[in-house]
Amino acid sequence: MGTTSSTRAIDERRKQILEQQQKLKARMSKVKRKIAVMSGKGGVGKSTVTVNLAAAFALHGHANRVGILDADIHGPSVPKIIGLEGQRLQAGPSGIFPATGPLGIRVVSMEFLLPDENAPVIWRGPLKMTAIRQFLSDIVWGDLDFLLIDLPPGTGDEPLTVAQLLPEMDGVVIVTIPSEVSQIVVKRAVTFSGKLGMPIIGIVENMSGFVCPKCGARIDIFRSGGGKKIAEELSVPFLGSIPIDQKVAEDSDKGMPFIIEHADSPASEAFMKIVKKIEAFLKSREKPDSRTHE
Repeated sequence: MGTTSSTRAIDERRKQILEQQQKLKARMSKVKRKIAVMSGKGGVGKSTVTVNLAAAFALHGHANRVGILDADIHGPSVPKIIGLEGQRLQAGPSGIFPATGPLGIRVVSMEFLLPDENAPVIWRGPLKMTAIRQFLSDIVWGDLDFLLIDLPPGTGDEPLTVAQLLPEMDGVVIVTIPSEVSQIVVKRAVTFSGKLGMPIIGIVENMSGFVCPKCGARIDIFRSGGGKKIAEELSVPFLGSIPIDQKVAEDSDKGMPFIIEHADSPASEAFMKIVKKIEAFLKSREKPDSRTHE
């Protein structure tokens, strides 16, 4: 009797997993490009880069067709940066819908499910894997040109889960800062991506120098050129450097992507150049039969 019940439970679980896989495939078939944003270590401004890249894509002809999955289960920060703090996901007949931020950017984050901002997520690997799977399969993302997946630092459960669930990932953007410590761990992120078959779109060097707004003098607080150097050593593309701008932190605290508020700043110009390079990389990898013929 017990064996029969166990067998039924296993069969039912297998059926649920199969149904979820089919649902995930159907949801993701409406997303043209899936890009993971990762870093080897924390403190490099990866989430800020993710949000501003999403805004740059939206400004570059993809408004209302960009999404962000905040896959940092333990330390979600995307909602704060994009002005969606305190929001909740909305359920409907066809599923659960993302929150919507500036320029129609659709956002899903663990923070939207927490009872309050101080509630910790005390989960082991299997629960985190289940949450990410549900974010991809149960959320009604709709038609998107780009889905940016903001991964937590390192090469643990969350990056591995995303790589396994989305084998068709279009590529990975790796964020670093000029310091030598950050450069060392970038190699691990590159190796991780290679082993899992995820194309490396390129490396972004964040916090690359500071330009004084009064005198125009440039100060390399964390040095500079480290991102380009490591890209050359690893034979991967270098996408560009983003200089430090105090308004980036101010706008993040206000919940507004920096690139929207300060379109003419050197940092915003750097984001737009990086977006163009990403689009060129993706276009270069398109199969001839997948391109639109006029």
